[in-house]
Amino acid sequence: MAHLVEQMAYVGRTPWHGLGNRLAEQQSIDVWMEQAGLNWNIRETPVRFINGDKSHLGEILSFDDHKVLYRSDNRTPLSVVSQRYQVVQPREILEFYRDLTEKSGFELETAGSLKGGRKIWALARTGQSGVLKGNDRTDAYVLLATACDGTMATTAQFTSVRVVCNNTLAVALDGRAQSVKVSHRSVFDADAVKKQLGISVSAWDDFMYRLKALSERKVNPLEAEKVIRNLFQPRPDQIEQKRNERAMAKVRALFDGAGRGAHLHSSYSTAYGLLNAVTEFVDHERRARSDDHRLDSAWFGQGANLKQQALDQTLALVS
Repeated sequence: MAHLVEQMAYVGRTPWHGLGNRLAEQQSIDVWMEQAGLNWNIRETPVRFINGDKSHLGEILSFDDHKVLYRSDNRTPLSVVSQRYQVVQPREILEFYRDLTEKSGFELETAGSLKGGRKIWALARTGQSGVLKGNDRTDAYVLLATACDGTMATTAQFTSVRVVCNNTLAVALDGRAQSVKVSHRSVFDADAVKKQLGISVSAWDDFMYRLKALSERKVNPLEAEKVIRNLFQPRPDQIEQKRNERAMAKVRALFDGAGRGAHLHSSYSTAYGLLNAVTEFVDHERRARSDDHRLDSAWFGQGANLKQQALDQTLALVS
């Protein structure tokens, strides 16, 4: 799949995924809609098929239990879903942030779509941040994303970004990501989601406390190797062993000093440095068909799961 650069936008410095159209700060939601390539709607039509074969075309019939979703701007089909499926429009994703940016000090930083519009997302900085020793700063964000291809519920999630390297990590408390998920069988209620997510704002201080604990826990080479192997090769007979060996070698190198920020006091030979070696690998180094495939994996797929496992395993070192 080709890059979807024309369907992403950002403000400030180039985002970690390196994609998008750069905007001036304090832009309106309408400008974001246009520049992020989200100024279209998801439309619906009944599923129809031809009752016949190659030699004889029969009558056109409908499949009443399902409908086709397609883009209003270019008529590109997006998916086939059940009639109960509740669509979340691209504008709803950006409108979610309107009062947050106008009244609560949030700042939209990046937004766009993936897979031709099948996944839609926006990311805003909350204004919260934490600093570890060595001036190692991490900022708090809220990510809102949805999909119309059945791969995920509409999800609002607290996410952290380490400034020195742009590594991303879902904010977790007691092993659970701080997120609100709305099934596509339900109507998306932005106000209800924000109210529910607001309960989790206090998790930021707890999350930074845990990162601080990681930054103070020294890790020897044997401990680091055990964590890396548990993440990438938990079974001796694992398929694609060579690919996993390459991944492990890259993570080792990032941890041993090749990673961005690896020589900061917070990271050098610490559990926090080991965690960031994994997150940097997932966000920036892992093999992918394109940067937008890597972004999709790092936020919503296998990459996101791998980063969560790395957080769990490094936190186990300080428990």
